[in-house]
Amino acid sequence: MSAPTRADAVRARVAAARALASRERARQGLPESAEAEVGIIGGSGLYDFPGIADIVEVRPRTPYGPPSDAIVVGTLEGRRVAFLARHGRGHRFLPSEVPNRANLWSLRLLGVGQAIGVSACGSMREEIAPRDVVVPDQLIDRTFGRAHSFFGEGVVGHVGIADPFCPDLSRRAGAAAEAATRALGGGRTVHRGGAYVTIEGPQFSTRAESAVHRDWGVAVVGMTAAPEVKLAREAEICFALLAMATDWDVWHASEQEVSVQEVVANMTANVGLAQEAVRRFLGGDLGARDTCPCPWALDGAVQTAPEARDPKKLAELSLLLGDAGRTGAAGDAGGTGEPGEPGDTGAA
Repeated sequence: MSAPTRADAVRARVAAARALASRERARQGLPESAEAEVGIIGGSGLYDFPGIADIVEVRPRTPYGPPSDAIVVGTLEGRRVAFLARHGRGHRFLPSEVPNRANLWSLRLLGVGQAIGVSACGSMREEIAPRDVVVPDQLIDRTFGRAHSFFGEGVVGHVGIADPFCPDLSRRAGAAAEAATRALGGGRTVHRGGAYVTIEGPQFSTRAESAVHRDWGVAVVGMTAAPEVKLAREAEICFALLAMATDWDVWHASEQEVSVQEVVANMTANVGLAQEAVRRFLGGDLGARDTCPCPWALDGAVQTAPEARDPKKLAELSLLLGDAGRTGAAGDAGGTGEPGEPGDTGAA
């Protein structure tokens, strides 16, 4: 497809997604003002976002229980945003306890098409100093016991995540972070690219684990990127992460053990930088979403034969798949399988 045609297809997808989301919000009795185009997921230390105006707080009902906290929807830098504290205000959820499916489902319900996450992480490279920012482009998932997909229980779906973080959104988020560091000073550096290895936690790594991660060549280690980024892709939400380095894990010659006090102190110091980066991102061009894989993630994803799909599960997924449900067979849902073709029932 040529770029203009693909951009038109993305606009159609976004319109379809908003229609599905608007219908579900109406069904739940949520106000019309509870609609946003950009999601902000705050990590450790970032439990609110000053400056958001025209606020409405909502607690969407989801098939996976409530989100981490009330979601603050309002206007920031002229755009409607939805802010959610990943661990809940007051930091109530362990990384393993974060209701990721409810969080991402809620953002999709509110109309979000692009989301930026902020998280604390440990540096695995000498050149990434505490208080630096990393915008990762790859993921290694070493978690266990967390729900990693909206699919299952009668509807099987497989989504590609070769490039788990949206390349286009990450590029713009990285540029915004660089502009923020220049504006605020302090000698901090933004590092673009690198792998984020997600551990289960809540304990920090052992020295042996840290050595293995170093051998793998990862950039940072943290506890929350997975399954958050995976679920964002299944929800066809463009997702980028600002990983805020708080320590050097335990591999570095200067490190003894990672302490909560050190992590909190460095994350607190970086909160202003994260907020400024998000503001600068919102003040720029959000892009057409026509060159990344995210809006098409669910095309061909559903593998379960139409007659074999569990009706209850299919209804649960209707916010993502539409009423007909996209399937693995081209044309099975009334379209040709090409993004944006007439009859395509998907939405981004």
